[in-house]
Amino acid sequence: MTETNSPNALVTRPLALILGASGGVGGAVAAALHRRGYRIRAMNRNHEKQTRKFPAYEWVAGDAMKLEDVMAAAEGATLIFHGVNPPGYRNWQKLVLPMLDNTITAAKANRARILFPGTVYNFGPDALPGPTEDSPQNATTRKGRIRIEVEARLREAAWNGTQVILVRAGDFFGGSSGANSWFGQMVKPGKPLRSVTRLSAPGTGHQWAYLPDLGETFAALDARARELPAYANFHFEGYWDEDGTGMIEAIRRAANNPDLPARPFPWFLVPLLAPFMPLMREVLEIRYLWRTPMHMKNDRLVKVLGHEPRTPLDEAVRRALGDLGAMTPEEDGARQPSAA
Repeated sequence: MTETNSPNALVTRPLALILGASGGVGGAVAAALHRRGYRIRAMNRNHEKQTRKFPAYEWVAGDAMKLEDVMAAAEGATLIFHGVNPPGYRNWQKLVLPMLDNTITAAKANRARILFPGTVYNFGPDALPGPTEDSPQNATTRKGRIRIEVEARLREAAWNGTQVILVRAGDFFGGSSGANSWFGQMVKPGKPLRSVTRLSAPGTGHQWAYLPDLGETFAALDARARELPAYANFHFEGYWDEDGTGMIEAIRRAANNPDLPARPFPWFLVPLLAPFMPLMREVLEIRYLWRTPMHMKNDRLVKVLGHEPRTPLDEAVRRALGDLGAMTPEEDGARQPSAA
């Protein structure tokens, strides 16, 4: 449906409530749905700042921990995208489930479906290296066990009549919040690109998801919602780096520097910092994903959509570096004022 200037246009266009629109996944999903004709309503505690950044969306003040805020924001929504997480992982285990319960309650009240980004943390060693959508979820980490309960509540919501579309993907890159991603740890955001950080153990594969492609996947699945079951669970393949060097080489190509130094991530510091920093405790729990390959195939997704939205890797990496302001030395030099 195309957007028009008619006063009735806003009435006929469907409404999507995006929880987490200022984040990476939420921002990508909001953009993809907006391109497909949705009105986008986004809830944020700092809604005035977000309105200046994304004026095409309707920003409302609210807190995902407050049911009354979520209920008010969800009024009239066709779908709710739940992509919100506590900042900095503070009190993560105490806040994740109540926030989800608020979304489920609001979706049920409005007969809206829920779109949800799944994680790989649900899977334990027994499901590796190639878990499917139906593999058993026997997580061995605290974070993984909470995620299992999250998905259990979503399945229960679907059983009770609220449709859920879940897409599980690897680590994200691209988008405005990339500095908070693992890709943002490989380079220095806002700095000239003079080296790249190697995250994986030598020879260990890793799975990446370019956020604009993931956003388009959610939007494409939403367009087929009537064809999907009450609980529709998909794996997004994205880019599979089979030995941990592919992403490094793509960054080198973007920098036009095949000799760009690759330096190891200081994993030895993580257990030392974990007792004092909540974020480091979370990082320590998921370190195994950089030591053990996990490759999710997208057969079920392709069967429904016919293909997986996929930007060529080199183009995606160039855009992701641009989003981070990680300039090549040549670009940095071009920005410097010339001597008088």
